[in-house]
Amino acid sequence: MRVLAAMSGGVDSAVAAARMAEAGHDVVGVHLALSRNPQSYRSGARGCCTIEDSRDARRAADVIGIPFYVWDLAERFHADVVEDFVSEYAAGRTPNPCLRCNEKVKFSAVLERALALDFDAVATGHYARIVETEHGRELHQAVDPAKDQSYVLGVLTQEQLKHAFFPLGDTVKTEVREEAERRGLSVAAKPDSHDICFIADGNTPGFLSKHLGEAPGDIVDAQGNKLGEHKGTHGFTVGQRKGLRIGTPAADGKPRFVLDISPVDRTVTVGSREELAVSSLIASKPRWCGPAPTTELQVKAQLRAHGEQVAVTARVEGDEVLVAFNEPTSAVAPGQAVVLYDGTRVIGSATIDTVSRVAAQHA
Repeated sequence: MRVLAAMSGGVDSAVAAARMAEAGHDVVGVHLALSRNPQSYRSGARGCCTIEDSRDARRAADVIGIPFYVWDLAERFHADVVEDFVSEYAAGRTPNPCLRCNEKVKFSAVLERALALDFDAVATGHYARIVETEHGRELHQAVDPAKDQSYVLGVLTQEQLKHAFFPLGDTVKTEVREEAERRGLSVAAKPDSHDICFIADGNTPGFLSKHLGEAPGDIVDAQGNKLGEHKGTHGFTVGQRKGLRIGTPAADGKPRFVLDISPVDRTVTVGSREELAVSSLIASKPRWCGPAPTTELQVKAQLRAHGEQVAVTARVEGDEVLVAFNEPTSAVAPGQAVVLYDGTRVIGSATIDTVSRVAAQHA
């Protein structure tokens, strides 16, 4: 097969490309230039997409013995990932930019271009597994639970899975580094990138303030009593505990958490841990890895990358997914993805729109 290997400049994608070449495929390495300013997306081990990363990817391709190119997708990345991230926070939501990047860039723009250039598939260094069945391809969790990335790949459709390879899904990270060392890849000991790649210093509130400016408002409790002030709702996420800077202590002396964010009236509502508890949610824009479910499901749901899976009842109604938690769960924020699992198999993903809080139902 003709395979396009997406090479970030890190150890995972380099070993994935090497494995595809060793398997006898006709492999071409491609580095995605995603930054308008390549110096701005990395600081130490943070971020990605620098000139340094491009050179590391090229050196790895040379060692593997495959052709190498750089594709400039900076404008697509900025529009579909960075601008989406900023606008979601402006709307009081909590987005996952890695998930959006996989959906819009790595497995939409890249795969679309690869197929147009007569490639059969795209291979990446993601930690996930694809299982062939008589009904098509299934997306499963990786063998290494600490590195599993199936959550951010839950946006992939069956058509995209048909043209995808994840060669590292059956390997733990320590073995990948050892293999890179044996293959003579200079990235064998390169640190993993962390946090959001386009926020090099890791200061998300500062990044959002630069793009959205200050919009002062009130911090209130669930009864509407003013407790403090803030400089912008975009500096908060549901479930946040630190950095609230509320001078007035809670009556019970316990910590308070962000319950709700309302950019329209610039209000941030805080409350107790108990008030965070959610019994159900409604999500939209579902993306199914196979056929859309037609019956009620008793499955597991994951609400954030590397988050704990919880038991739920889920059903599809039109373009919405209704999810009821078997036991109340906390820190569920609009804008997050809810990804449904049947064992290790990923059923699909949807974006959380609204949540129902236990405390509100008992009020």
